[in-house]
Amino acid sequence: MKILVTGAKGMLGQDLCPVLEDADFVDEIVETDIDNLDITNELLVQKVIKAEKPDIVIHCAAYTNVDRAEDERELAYKINVLGTENVSKACKSVNATMVFISTDYVFDGTKGQKYISSDTPNPLNFYGKTKLDAENIVKKSCQKYYIVRTSWLYGLYGKNFLETMLNLAQEDKELKVVDNQIGCPTWTVELSEALCDLIEEKPEYGIYHICGSGETSWYNFAKEIFKIANIKVKLLPCSDKDYKTKAKRPKYSVLENNGVCDNWKKSLKSYFELRID
Repeated sequence: MKILVTGAKGMLGQDLCPVLEDADFVDEIVETDIDNLDITNELLVQKVIKAEKPDIVIHCAAYTNVDRAEDERELAYKINVLGTENVSKACKSVNATMVFISTDYVFDGTKGQKYISSDTPNPLNFYGKTKLDAENIVKKSCQKYYIVRTSWLYGLYGKNFLETMLNLAQEDKELKVVDNQIGCPTWTVELSEALCDLIEEKPEYGIYHICGSGETSWYNFAKEIFKIANIKVKLLPCSDKDYKTKAKRPKYSVLENNGVCDNWKKSLKSYFELRID
């Protein structure tokens, strides 16, 4: 099996590619990123994917800055929507299966229960809207696709909430963190392993939710981070009304997990063990 990965130098891509390399069923991995595959360049995307003829394309490349997307709407749309359209069309042209990484932010958080894959999306912010638009394009363009929604990603190789908290703790001994938004922290290594399982097992094409098991607030997530890291900091809970951000976020975006990821606390401990090494 030959797999092409977009966004291979991103936070998820840098963990995903080594996991794929260790998989017995994978013969070749083609790693692409902005330097050799600008997904917004339709002709280039067609050229590269037709030349490589992958069996599977895992589309990780994305604009992921949720707040900045409110101001950089044209750029976010160009990358997340038009870029995904280019990749999906190229996948169709070579009969490749497309794996598209989406987000819990396609939901508005008002359900009050875990979201299942068939629930109706209603994004609150522009980033979520671009990912939903991209989902719809994948469903329309590809007959062979897996849309994988995940949430609250953290990893060693990119900006994320966990690393932001650790950096802020070095600058300030008192931090306010929102406690009325609930979600599922997800380690990129575990998501990568679950994606590998998905590809190998080849379930029915469609939408899947893969994230850390359990649920927590940003405040309790931060609390657990500092506990494991043994960092003393005064952590104060606050409401999202008191901590204004450019983009609105759902209050309860917990996904019904279709993957085999560990409880988020257990995964967090594993992350720190790897981070220290």
